[in-house]
Amino acid sequence: MTSINPDTIILGIESSCDDTSAAVLKGDVLLSNVIAGQKVHEAYGGVVPELASRAHLQNIVPVVSEALRQAGVKPEDLGAIAFTRGPGLLGSLLVGTTFAKGLALGLGIPLVDVNHLQAHVLAHYIQTPAERVDTPDFPFICLLVSGGNSQIILVRSAFDMEIIGKTIDDAAGEAFDKCAKVMGLGYPGGPIVNKLALQGNPEAFKFAKPQIPGFDYSFSGLKTSFLYTLRDELAKDPDFIVKNKEDLCASLQKTIIDILMNKLEKATKAYGITQVALAGGVSANSGLRDAFIDYGKRTGHKVFIPPFAYTTDNAAMVAMAGTFAFAEGHRCSIDAAPYSRVQI
Repeated sequence: MTSINPDTIILGIESSCDDTSAAVLKGDVLLSNVIAGQKVHEAYGGVVPELASRAHLQNIVPVVSEALRQAGVKPEDLGAIAFTRGPGLLGSLLVGTTFAKGLALGLGIPLVDVNHLQAHVLAHYIQTPAERVDTPDFPFICLLVSGGNSQIILVRSAFDMEIIGKTIDDAAGEAFDKCAKVMGLGYPGGPIVNKLALQGNPEAFKFAKPQIPGFDYSFSGLKTSFLYTLRDELAKDPDFIVKNKEDLCASLQKTIIDILMNKLEKATKAYGITQVALAGGVSANSGLRDAFIDYGKRTGHKVFIPPFAYTTDNAAMVAMAGTFAFAEGHRCSIDAAPYSRVQI
C-alpha cells in the first residue's frame, strides 16, 4: 500500500452534484467533514443542474471555512487541496474546481484532482481520531451503487481499478427513485422506499429480473415490470398503491438487491476474491447492508460496509483519494478542466 505521511494535512472539496462538501484529513485521520445539502430540488423531483451550481456558489465559502474551523486547522497548515474533477454535473464541478484552484494559488500549495468514483471506493480507508478501523487488503472487489452508477470494480490498488461489471441502462439508485416517483412517494425515492420496505413483505410481489450476460446489470426491465404491475392493479382498485405501498417497496427493494448480489457473487467466484466492499449512495440502504453481512457469513468472505457518513457524496472520501494520490507524487495542473463523464 502507498505510504501516507501522517503529518500531511489535505483539504478535500466535493461539488459533483447537489452536495457542497469540504473535509480535512491529516494523514488518513479525518478531522472534519462538512456537507451542505440542497432542498431546492425536492419540488422538481430531481436535481436541476442550474439550481445546483447556484447553490454551490452560495455554499462553498462557508462550508470550507467551517471544515477548517472544526478541524482546528489554519489555511497555511494545509499541504495540498484535493478536489473532485469529475464525473458529475459540469456546472457544479466548475464551482468546486475554480474555488480549489484559487485557494491553492493563494496559498502556494499543490492541487490534486480526484475521480469521484475512485473516491467512493477509497472511502473505506478513512480513519478517525477515536479508533483505527479495519480496511480492505488489495486486491478486493467493490460494489459501487448510487443514483448514477451501478458497477462491480476489481480494485488491485488505489490507482489500479477495473470495472468488470456495470449497468447497461439505469443505475440501481435510479430504479429506486423512478419507481418511488410513479408511486407518488417523493424525492429522493431511495430512502423513502427503504423506510417503507422495513414494514412490508418482500415476497408479496414478483418483478422481473433481467438476465444479462457476464457481470453487467440491467434495471430497465424491472422498472417496466413494476410499472405494469401498478397499471394492472390500479385498474382493479384505484387505492391499490395506498393499500400496498409497504409491500410494494419491500418487494421492489428485495428484487434490486437480489440482482446486485447475484452478479457480485458470480464476480467474486470468477476472480477468486474473498474481500468485498460496498460503496456509493445506495450503500446506505439497510436491506443491501444486511445482504452484504449475510453474504459474508454464508461465504466466509470478509465484507466492508462504509459508515453512513461516507455513503453519500462527501469530501472526506475526496480528501482520502487525494491523500493517496499526493503520496504517490501526483499533482494537478492549474489549467486542468473538470469533466462530466468518465470511467474508472
